[in-house]
Parts: sequence; structure tokens; C-alpha cells
Amino acid sequence: MQEFTALDGALLVDKPPGPTSHDVVDAIRRRFGIKKVGHCGTLDPNATGLLIIVLGRATKLSERLMGDDKVYEGTIKFGETTTSHDSDGEITATRPVPPLTLELLNHEASLFVGDQMQLPPMVSAIKKDGVPLYKLARKGIEIEREPRLVHIYNYRFTTCQPPVADFCVACTKGTYIRSLANDLGEKLGCGAHLTALRRTASGRFDVADALPLDAILKLPVTELEKRVLPYLRLAANA
Repeated sequence: MQEFTALDGALLVDKPPGPTSHDVVDAIRRRFGIKKVGHCGTLDPNATGLLIIVLGRATKLSERLMGDDKVYEGTIKFGETTTSHDSDGEITATRPVPPLTLELLNHEASLFVGDQMQLPPMVSAIKKDGVPLYKLARKGIEIEREPRLVHIYNYRFTTCQPPVADFCVACTKGTYIRSLANDLGEKLGCGAHLTALRRTASGRFDVADALPLDAILKLPVTELEKRVLPYLRLAANA
């Protein structure tokens, strides 16, 4: 049996806004010359925070690690809906915002806690006949999507300065926080979209233990090896 190397494992990256999750994978692959590199759970380009990168033989564990629950922090703007349910999309409607308070938002947010069927947005990486939905959306094509079962463990707002408010949410994998923001806006009758999102945790991994991407890309290989969580440790807990 081939022995594991110091680069068979997982790397915790604090993703900046801008690059896609695949861009981060490519940057690490090119910089360190590692043939097999993958990620566990896509973050939208403008989202930041924890991105688990798997290296070498640990790419076999990506599906297991991807299935972990997630924790996010973010900001919602009320009164505007967009094509993508976030600030990347075009504004489709503007409506008056009712009087918003932290108490009201937390009451409404609490109604989302538990199991729910969530309709994925058209601007998503879900594929239809092998084509990602976001590519169809760019052509103005909208197709029927199957609602997916997700579970919200906790959903609460921490600040409220209308028309924006900050929140945190803990949920199962595959939950679209953009859709959660849109659905809350519809429930309040004014519409809403996500303006910022940061993943702070995935399973037992926390963004506090991650390094910013630019710092990782400046590391010599010997220092990178010290940041890699070993394969055997991952496999034992995955």
C-alpha cells in the first residue's frame, strides 16, 4: 500500500470575494504543482469564508466532507428582488419596506427553522441535461426546478438598520442562503436579496483556523505541509 504524503489531506482556506471555488482550486494546483485538488462545497464568487480544499488522495473524501452541516453570516437588503436572489443579479422589482425591527425579523426567521422544501434559484450550479442552470439563466431561459428538502437549525438576525439587516444561519448542505433571503422578503411582502455572505463553519471545521488564499499562495511547500490536515485524521472523523 502506498504511504500517504504530507500533501494528502485538507487545507482550510478563507476565500476572498471575487474568485470562484474552482478558481481557488486552480490557483493552489498551479502554485504547488499538485495534480489532484478539489473542494468541498461551492461558495458563490462574491461569498467569502471557509472553503475546504482537499489534496492528493484526500480528494476521495470530498463527498463525505461536503455532506457536513454549514454555518453562515450575511446581510440582506429588503425592498428589492433580483434575478439571482443576490446583488450579482439584475433588480426585478422594488417595493416599499414595512417597519422592520430585530424582533419582527427574528420572529419571521424562526418560522423557517426545521425541515422545508426549498426551490433552488435558476442562477445555480445545479445541472439540467448536463448544463448548469446559471448558463441557461444567462440566455433568459427558465426551467422547472425540483424543490429540495433542507433543514434549518438556527436562523436569527443580529442587527437591523432598515433596509438592511445582518443574520446568521446554521443549515444542512445544499441550502441556498440566497433563496432563504428571497423567501423571507416575499413573506414580508417587500422582497429582499442577499448582499453579503460568509461561511464560518462546515462540520467541525471553522474559518478561524483557515488562512486567507493570498497568504497560502505565498507559503513555501514546507510551510504548506504544516497547514494540511492529514488524510488519516480526516478519514477517521469523516
